[in-house]
Amino acid sequence: MKAMRILSAAALLSGFAAWSPVSGQTAPAAPSVEAPPEEGVSTLLEYDADKANRMTVPVNIDGSGPYRFVVDTGAERTVIATDLADRLNLNPGRTSTVHSMTEVSRIATVVIPELEVAGRMVRDINAPALDRGHLGAEGMLGVDSLQRQRISFDFGRQEMTITPSKKREERWPKDAIIVTARSVFGHLVLIDASVDGQKVWVIVDTGSQVTVANEALRRKLARRNKLGPTHPVEMVSVTGGRATVDRTTVSLIRIGGVDIVNMPIAFADVHPFKKLKLTKRPAILLGMDALQLFDRVSVDFANRRMKILPYPRSELPEPTQMARAPVPTPVG
Repeated sequence: MKAMRILSAAALLSGFAAWSPVSGQTAPAAPSVEAPPEEGVSTLLEYDADKANRMTVPVNIDGSGPYRFVVDTGAERTVIATDLADRLNLNPGRTSTVHSMTEVSRIATVVIPELEVAGRMVRDINAPALDRGHLGAEGMLGVDSLQRQRISFDFGRQEMTITPSKKREERWPKDAIIVTARSVFGHLVLIDASVDGQKVWVIVDTGSQVTVANEALRRKLARRNKLGPTHPVEMVSVTGGRATVDRTTVSLIRIGGVDIVNMPIAFADVHPFKKLKLTKRPAILLGMDALQLFDRVSVDFANRRMKILPYPRSELPEPTQMARAPVPTPVG
């Protein structure tokens, strides 16, 4: 059986899962966010892609850095690598319950006094400290460090823009598609979506390299004879736990007015689904393997919406897996 390593808020390449740290029964104090020096300013960053093609950006911690952190819209909490926390001599925080892909663990946290990203300061973060070997990065930015911001990814130019949500967004091409969402425990959940004709809820997770579906979707597809062949894949979570999931390929994922064809996904009732109370309703965690098939993607938590720009048809790749706007059905 092939072993796959799960990193960050979800997975490393071919990990087929997602992971989101969440607070335990005793919730830490919410981090305080310092207003940017100039209200409404947009900050353009040239992001780097790590070995799993997750988005990483430079951050400063308590005046030192920069350090490369994964940008993870699927994680509620910011996480730091244990060796970096030791090197910075960060004070210990509360022990927290962390829901990984494979298990629920009690993890020690450290207090990050100040974290700066794109000119914005977040203070007093109780961050779970995880082994770099499992995390696969120096840290991970959760939504606690990106409050009230709009994050836009331009995959063609490899640029990321962080803008206050209250600032009017720059004009996008007219063929861009806006998908409204709900907020569930701070996560952006898209409800105008389907997988091979079955309606699903979609959690946007930029920290995940892969897309994962719950068992409720698997059962629905099987009943409609829409489930293709599956094969087992073993995963190792950020906490070192192991789990086996089934991988398959679905013919069509539709989000708003955009189609993704021939998309690999894995089926597992992983802990993020349980945390979001989405074990009975068909749902998927949409990872970077799907998002990077678009030209541009904008995630706006405050306004609860996602904007998607497909690649022009003239630029679509030849391989079978691609994202596209649906072809209009001829009339008459």
